[in-house]
Order: sequence, then structure tokens, then C-alpha cells
Amino acid sequence: MLRLYDSRMSGNAWKVRILLNQLGQPYERITLDLAKGEQLTPQFQQLNRFCRVPVLQLDDGRTVVESGAILLHLAEGSRYLPDDPWLRSQVTGWLSFEQGDLQKPLALCRVYHLKGITEQMAAQIEQFHNEGYLALARLEQWLVQHTWLVGDHYTVADLGLFAYVSLASQGGFDMHRFTAIGQWLERVKNQPGWVELLPAG
Repeated sequence: MLRLYDSRMSGNAWKVRILLNQLGQPYERITLDLAKGEQLTPQFQQLNRFCRVPVLQLDDGRTVVESGAILLHLAEGSRYLPDDPWLRSQVTGWLSFEQGDLQKPLALCRVYHLKGITEQMAAQIEQFHNEGYLALARLEQWLVQHTWLVGDHYTVADLGLFAYVSLASQGGFDMHRFTAIGQWLERVKNQPGWVELLPAG
């Protein structure tokens, strides 16, 4: 059985759990406490050279690391990843944009808010907001004219961007600015098999 190492609040791990559920793929979940440094142990470093979650461990013990790589691996042969080489390149392009332009400003501002250190990090938050709003504006511009990021249906490109964009307001981003993004987020949430970051109750 597949084994997923993750953490409760990680948007990157959330993406993988959503896709596993959408694929109907059983897996064992091992949740690490990052505040205690459980991702920094020598044992975990054997699984992921970068010492971060998520990590997908395959049946044969090999691991896939980095959320985008995990999504592409899991989606292979499914309706969530196009067969056409050009369309696949577009999926990879969006996943690269998410990691390069969106994730850091959106995720770190969220962390600062969740940890209650916004005053100490005010200058950094302002810089990240400037970067994040620029990237969100590019996403909005695309979604004004497109229902999905790649082709004419939901793919792992949408899932890859969804997680941290949907959590951006937790980092102080005013998401009311982005009507098309808001509508797209609802479309993603309405996909069969979508799951919440944290279980209800």
C-alpha cells in the first residue's frame, strides 16, 4: 500500500490527499509534527533529501518527493493528466508557476498569521503581498477567459494551484479582488472526491 507522509496544515500535502481520494487510491497516512522537527530526523531524511512533506512512499519502498512530482506520478494514466504532450507541458508549466511564483508568498504569509507573528514579520508580509498579488493577477487574467487551467476539463494543474490559492485569505490576502479565481475555486471544490484540509468536527 502507498504511504503518505504529511502534516495537518500543509497545503502541499493537502493536494496529494485530494488526488488520492479522487483516484480512489488506498494509502496509509503518517502525519508528522513539523513544530517538533519530526521532518528533520535522520530516518525521515532517508525518505526525503529535502526534509519536508509531502513524501509518497511506493509499495517497493522508493519515494516520490515534491508535491508537483507526486501529483504527476499519481495522475499518470488517469483523466487528471492529459495524454497529449503539449497539454502535459502546460500542466507542468502551471505547476512550476505555482511553486515559483505563488507558493512562497501565499504559504509564508499564512504561516506568519497562524503563528501570530504578523507584527514582527510586517515588512516581510508586505513584500510577499506585493509578489503574491502580482502572481494572483496573472492567474485571474487567465481564468477570466478559461474555465480550467489546461484544456477543457479539471486536471492536476488546477489541483496544484488550488491549495494555497484557496488558503490565501489566511495570510491576509484580499481575495475579493479576484472574481474569476473565486469562481474557479468553487469549481475545483465541486469536483468528485474533493476533501477538506481538516476533517469536519
